[in-house]
Amino acid sequence: MRILPDSHILAWFAEDDPNLTHEMRDILEDEDNELFFSSASIWELTIKRALNRRGFNIEPHVLYRALLDNGFEEIPVSSRHAFILETLPSIHKDPFDRILIAQSMAEGVLLLTSDQAIAQYKGPIRLIR
Repeated sequence: MRILPDSHILAWFAEDDPNLTHEMRDILEDEDNELFFSSASIWELTIKRALNRRGFNIEPHVLYRALLDNGFEEIPVSSRHAFILETLPSIHKDPFDRILIAQSMAEGVLLLTSDQAIAQYKGPIRLIR
């Protein structure tokens, strides 16, 4: 499977956070899966860390390097992704999550999330808890 974890799951995975379920870990550690991360997630984590938001303690540059070192492939945000944003219903207002949704649709990767609002979108999205 081609997997794009949302920003929270990436942070939980990197920090071995208790919010990361066994099922999430199993998916991310399955060598048969092709793993991706979005540049939008790095932006989100950087911004929320700078704002001292709770749960965003990981240093984004450390996470970035660790993701690359562990075989994750970066998906940069492109105009093609932006065009899909225009077609998304207004279920979820978070711009970073909306970018991830658009990227999963455009790139044909499964967006792995624990966010019920994200899971309401049609497309390759899997709610996991």
